[in-house]
Amino acid sequence: MSRTLLIVHHTPSPHCHEMFEAVVAGATDPDIDGVDVVRRPALTVSPVEMLEADGYLLGTPANLGSISGALKHAFDQSYYQLLDSTRGRPFGLWLHGNEGTEGAERAVDGITAGLGWVKAAEHVVIAGRPTKADLEACWNLGATVAASLME
Repeated sequence: MSRTLLIVHHTPSPHCHEMFEAVVAGATDPDIDGVDVVRRPALTVSPVEMLEADGYLLGTPANLGSISGALKHAFDQSYYQLLDSTRGRPFGLWLHGNEGTEGAERAVDGITAGLGWVKAAEHVVIAGRPTKADLEACWNLGATVAASLME
């Protein structure tokens, strides 16, 4: 039986998109078997897609000290449907910000704690242009969360 990893992202800048591509590459590594990776922009992901996923990768810029409005919208439209239905599911987070990412991390940690999701890997937080090491960390994040869903 295949499991579903849902990547919910808001990647408006070239740096965020570069990080997204590295996360997807890790999550779709050929050595990871039995995991379907679904990618959805945060403004278009549906509550049903969120409910049906077995794990999550979340990506956002840190805007004005918090998560993007797009990622917040994704949670606003599905939070109560997810509450009590998705406890224990693994998640990972990547963030891009030039400064002040602590508020964005706190926001995601608060939302996921309320949902009872389990942090499957350390958050990847990058400021400025991603380096090769930063992109490797993004790849590892995607691979780690995907591998956590393998049976």
